[in-house]
Amino acid sequence: MSRIYKNVIFLLFLILPITVNAHVQHYDKLNKIEFDIYRNNKHIGKHIFSFKKSDNEIAVESEINFEIKKFGVVLYKYHVKGTEYYRDGKLIKFNSKTNQNGKEKYVNLKAEGKDLVIDGSSFKGKVSQEYLLGTWWNHSIVKAPAQISAVSGRIIKQKVTFLGKEKIKLGNKVFKTLHFNFSSIDKKLKESKRLNTDVWYDEETLNWVKATFEKKGKWEYKLLEVK
Repeated sequence: MSRIYKNVIFLLFLILPITVNAHVQHYDKLNKIEFDIYRNNKHIGKHIFSFKKSDNEIAVESEINFEIKKFGVVLYKYHVKGTEYYRDGKLIKFNSKTNQNGKEKYVNLKAEGKDLVIDGSSFKGKVSQEYLLGTWWNHSIVKAPAQISAVSGRIIKQKVTFLGKEKIKLGNKVFKTLHFNFSSIDKKLKESKRLNTDVWYDEETLNWVKATFEKKGKWEYKLLEVK
């Protein structure tokens, strides 16, 4: 696919009248999304989303568990558990706790007027509701000017590049996907803090199906189940 054709497709996507709220409600039939996590092609853990609906509210519970081992010895453990709360498609609250190999991190977020008020281990303050949580399941993140770390509340201003349509095979299933790269705008950040992640969304359902990035190894999130 030529670069010009890719840019035209992405431009058309950007001008479509799709709102963040519409995207959240797009997922209201989901019950569960489960990913396998790989590092250097070795399976190390899982990332599971559970969706619970009640009247005009949706609660999205997310849990990540993985361990890095060498010769059977656990060198690194990581656990995150958080819940996003939406009312009428709008984010109203988010809470998470993380244990990053013994280091505790957290985020407490709530909507207040046109702002999101964040109390996190890395950031405290108000930001625009245009900023979205970096939990990846909501395809609207491709249009957000920045994402909020679901681990620490850190604000990551982002550049999103549409890389084209691709067919990818996961297990026995082939997905027709939209491939995006997310990168940090601030190039002065330490390399360990920079965002540089490729994400694939199913073209028809807009469900997240895969992600890859490099940080002390090659990491992959691969969709295992959606229902």
